[in-house]
Amino acid sequence: MLDFEKLINARLGSLKDAVDDWTETVRKLEKLEEQAAKGLLRRAGKADWAGENAGITLPFVKKTAKEFGDAAKEAQSIRNVLRDALGEFKAAKKALQDVVDAAHGKGLHISTDGTVGYLVHPERRSKDFSGPEPSEGDFEKARSDIKAALDRANGADEIAARALRALVGKDQHNFSGTDYDSLKQAGRAQDAQDARAAARLVAKGDDASPEEIARLNKYFKDNRGDQYFAERFALEVGVKGNLEYWADLGDPSEGSRLGVDHAKDLKELQKNWSLTLAAATHSDSAEMTRWKSEMVKAGDDVIQTRGTSAYGFQVMSNLMRDGTYETKFLRDFGDAVVVAERRMTGDGRISPGQAWGSGLAMAPKLNWDGKDPGSDPMAGFMEALGHNPKASLEFFDRSTKLDGEKLSNWDYFVGQGKDARDWPVDGDGKPWGSDNLGHALESATLGYAYDDESPSIPALKTEEQIEAREERTALAEKIVNAYSSADAIDKQPGIRESLANIAAGHIDSLNYSMANWGDSGGLADRDGLFNHDQRHLRDFGESGSVNFLRALASDKESYDTISVAQQAYGSSLMAAHGDHRNDALDAGLHSITMHGLLDQARSESIGEEFANEAKERNKELEKQGEWRKFAAGATVGLIVGVASQVIIPTTAAAAIAVPLAFETAGGAAETYMATQTIDWLDENEYKNDQEALEGIQKARQDGQRNAMTPLLNYAAEHKLSPNEVRDIVSRARGTYNDGGQYTDTDDVRGW
Repeated sequence: MLDFEKLINARLGSLKDAVDDWTETVRKLEKLEEQAAKGLLRRAGKADWAGENAGITLPFVKKTAKEFGDAAKEAQSIRNVLRDALGEFKAAKKALQDVVDAAHGKGLHISTDGTVGYLVHPERRSKDFSGPEPSEGDFEKARSDIKAALDRANGADEIAARALRALVGKDQHNFSGTDYDSLKQAGRAQDAQDARAAARLVAKGDDASPEEIARLNKYFKDNRGDQYFAERFALEVGVKGNLEYWADLGDPSEGSRLGVDHAKDLKELQKNWSLTLAAATHSDSAEMTRWKSEMVKAGDDVIQTRGTSAYGFQVMSNLMRDGTYETKFLRDFGDAVVVAERRMTGDGRISPGQAWGSGLAMAPKLNWDGKDPGSDPMAGFMEALGHNPKASLEFFDRSTKLDGEKLSNWDYFVGQGKDARDWPVDGDGKPWGSDNLGHALESATLGYAYDDESPSIPALKTEEQIEAREERTALAEKIVNAYSSADAIDKQPGIRESLANIAAGHIDSLNYSMANWGDSGGLADRDGLFNHDQRHLRDFGESGSVNFLRALASDKESYDTISVAQQAYGSSLMAAHGDHRNDALDAGLHSITMHGLLDQARSESIGEEFANEAKERNKELEKQGEWRKFAAGATVGLIVGVASQVIIPTTAAAAIAVPLAFETAGGAAETYMATQTIDWLDENEYKNDQEALEGIQKARQDGQRNAMTPLLNYAAEHKLSPNEVRDIVSRARGTYNDGGQYTDTDDVRGW
């Protein structure tokens, strides 16, 4: 294994000499081959052989002549492998050197082991330091380039070593005759060999030993990310073999001990298999195009094992939980499985759980990750969408047609109406698949896989990218309004975490939406305050945004995720206004209002959770107020160097990329963030009654507009500045909420 130090200091002269020596050897052997063919073999063929010579000497001469040809092929193959490996090593070494050479100019230092750090750490800089300020993007690019170079070199090293071992062979008396014209061809030959070996293990089914399952896992891991291996494996096993193997493995009547004693190995196998098939679907070869089409068609087929059965859709969906499947394949699979379910359920006359269960006494175990048994194909399919943002976004904008009746995927999977899907439930009556649905919605609205460990908000450079952003934000608006109450969220246990991540990823639009009290946004220059570009932010509606955030913030984990995102966004919004103090303070006060909403929602929840335990409640309230410590000392320095996003850790498997309010942070002045909050929320008896809530919201919204109309008319007539309008709105809001305290119907979820 080559590390940074070995590669960058590698002396490749000896390898170059070896290539030259083998080139000369090839020339000599080709000459001997020609002499053997034209001389020895031709003369032997013309001789009049009789007796024992005819049966022994002539075959020996022919075999000897052939060995000269095999020797020439083998020598040429060795030369070709070494030549291409040398080229890869040179390119990788140069790539590392380029990173090192460029580092100082960007303010970076590359250590001898390849670690990327500051050339001069911020804590050790003098007051008059004027050197380059590396951004987080500079760090990431340097690390990425180093990793890519090392991967390239080590990949070439592994292929070359294995190819040379194969060329030498185990027969000490015969040349192998193997012919490699390049390192790439050698790699493909190795991929095909591994794929055949893996397919032979698959053919054993659940009769395979634990050691053979381990070997199969190793084939998958050793070739992870290798599309050619993945394609060859998929084709070697075939569509039918793929489905039958996995169904057979989960048949409880077989008596196999694999699932009992080695469940962890099968869990790993499921993940590796899924990653492999995902890679295979990105091939556009004629064979793989046919494989993908046949796999979708096989979804309706019943896969029969000895003691149970499953539909192809059920089996395949459990092999889609990991990896990024190709977009068109997911589109075709999704359309087909939704149509199949609608047909099987009679468009809702029976539940999906009944339809996919088929009344089997012993259902096969198709999913080994411990979360669900795998009988509902929509769970695995949603996981697949969770890893392909483009396919997921398309899916929730599409409809399916059955017998002329169109049904929106959004209405079916997310909606609350009569067409909404009745998700299967577990033994305790809790729906399965809500977390999987959440993962699909995350990828669709955020633009990256839900479990991406280093997410990045997609670029907005091309018209296509901007349109995709608009579509993601439009879907986020639908989500905000669909999950605007705790009841709506609680009906789908497991989705809350994803909704919190979506809120964090769209915290800019949520802030923008909640800065329009009494329709004052236009005159108060809301667009200017938020650096608004019509294609970057979207007005989700004030009341819907308030309800959505309150419903989420009542839960500690969700509160933590959104609160940290708000801190980052609020600070960046202030920084974006630079030396314009009034605008910066207005931005900060707005952020504090957002925190006030989140804190109040969390406080109410804490009050319910610890109603009889004052001590515990006080502890939680203290924790809930910790954001103020951040706010009081917030300066632009906290976010300098971040481009247009910041990555925050969450309780989920992945981090969240939070959008910021500016493109670059350099040069902005330090800002002060006030620590007071506005206590504008009251408890009331209607918070769980959606019908009453909607009526109250409508009345209060009308009242807010009526209250603000004279003030706004005055502001327009006298051409007051946006700052003056915002000051009027702030005072009006306080007066309005003070008046609301005298009623019994204050809406705790709106302003």
